[in-house]
Amino acid sequence: MNKSTIEEIRKRFDNDVERFSNLDTGQVATIDAKVSLELITEAAKRIVPYAISVLDVGCGAGNYTLMMLSKLPSLNCALVDLSSKMLEKAMERVSAKTNGNVSGFNGDIRDIILPEESFDIILAGAVLHHLRDDEDWESTFAKLFKLLKPGGCLMISDLITQDTDMLNEYTWECYGDYLESVGGKEYRKKVLTYVAKEDSPRSMNYQLELMKKVGFSKVEILHKNMCFGTFGGTKEKAGHWVE
Repeated sequence: MNKSTIEEIRKRFDNDVERFSNLDTGQVATIDAKVSLELITEAAKRIVPYAISVLDVGCGAGNYTLMMLSKLPSLNCALVDLSSKMLEKAMERVSAKTNGNVSGFNGDIRDIILPEESFDIILAGAVLHHLRDDEDWESTFAKLFKLLKPGGCLMISDLITQDTDMLNEYTWECYGDYLESVGGKEYRKKVLTYVAKEDSPRSMNYQLELMKKVGFSKVEILHKNMCFGTFGGTKEKAGHWVE
């Protein structure tokens, strides 16, 4: 199956702005969405308690940044999203909740040029699974690492796979059962069909190893439930040797 193009992904999210503006209804297909949202933002606050800037990659309607602002209310916020409609909604919601500056970037994080070492916190919620081959994954992780200030952190909540085939099959069967319990057989089929068409998730192990490879000094697993994981990494502070 040929994967969705960037333009196809953009159009799908253009049509889902209002749904994704409500955490209770917008992320029903994501297991433990609220738990993950709380974990990555609380972890980021504890790692960088004096943070002044956050970059939200694939910000959607702004849920992750809004949760971050509930913990650190004066952050300067940079929002990136493929969908101009999603970005517009996120800008509106985030601007109402911060005393800091809010800037928006409509496009693909792989293409957008931002100054290196500019952000204390980078949030990537349900976005990196759109990356494709190994080169794409490595170059994107390397870019995010460069955008972080020393001492900053990258926090990820995303769709994942398992490294062992039989366990991967099992967890995806469990996920299908979960979807069916939420919306019936048709909902199960709908979600799994667009995942197969649109997404290219990698395992948590793969991503943690990649984070170490591009320079993160520490990586942490916060939560894992079947096909979803919450994890992150810290960039060594200036003057410290990267392990």
